[in-house]
Amino acid sequence: MSDIKITIIDREGEAHLVDAPTDMNMNLMEVVRSYELAPEGTIGICGGMAMCASCQCYILNLEHMLPEQSIEEEDMLDQAFFVESNSRLSCQIPITEELDGLEVKLAPEST
Repeated sequence: MSDIKITIIDREGEAHLVDAPTDMNMNLMEVVRSYELAPEGTIGICGGMAMCASCQCYILNLEHMLPEQSIEEEDMLDQAFFVESNSRLSCQIPITEELDGLEVKLAPEST
């Protein structure tokens, strides 16, 4: 098993350094959920299909190579609240070795 380290800042502003497995075909939203860094039912509402923006996060260190945004992700972010230039949907970011050291902050929950 190959794990990488990712820093996730939760919606209360607390930073969590977590281990994320690269060999389980997980995405960043699933890592957030597995560590319970957001209340149940407030992140990944659509199940990771880029059909809601509940898993929006801000990429804090942009030197990491992330996959390009899909048209679906761009469309969803166009409709989301609290969008910044570094916003991404965490469900669209697969956990790979290239993300070791990634730092993200969860966007505020849209109500």
